[in-house]
Amino acid sequence: MALQLIVDLYDCDAALLNDMELVKNAAREAVHSIGAEIVEECMHQFTPIGISYIAVISASHFSIHTWPEYGYAAVDVFSCSDDVPETVADALQKAFHSERQVIRAVERSLKGE
Repeated sequence: MALQLIVDLYDCDAALLNDMELVKNAAREAVHSIGAEIVEECMHQFTPIGISYIAVISASHFSIHTWPEYGYAAVDVFSCSDDVPETVADALQKAFHSERQVIRAVERSLKGE
């Protein structure tokens, strides 16, 4: 079994969502908080605003996409482990000063069952 954690962060601080260094550091801390290591990472700052961060991690992948104009960040953690702690959402909520979060977990079968 594999697990995909989908986190929607709402009512975030727009300036924080558009800070490349802050997004990178928040992502790195979140990845390490789930016991994974970063294999490779890629970031892009959009014009006029918004950031995408994607990392291949030892457990699978991790991504953050920000829409500062909406105070919104979309986070996706896909892990070959069936245990991805939802504490990852807590760390990102604090980093982006999110007032509201929606967390969904999707179990994915590796054997098609």
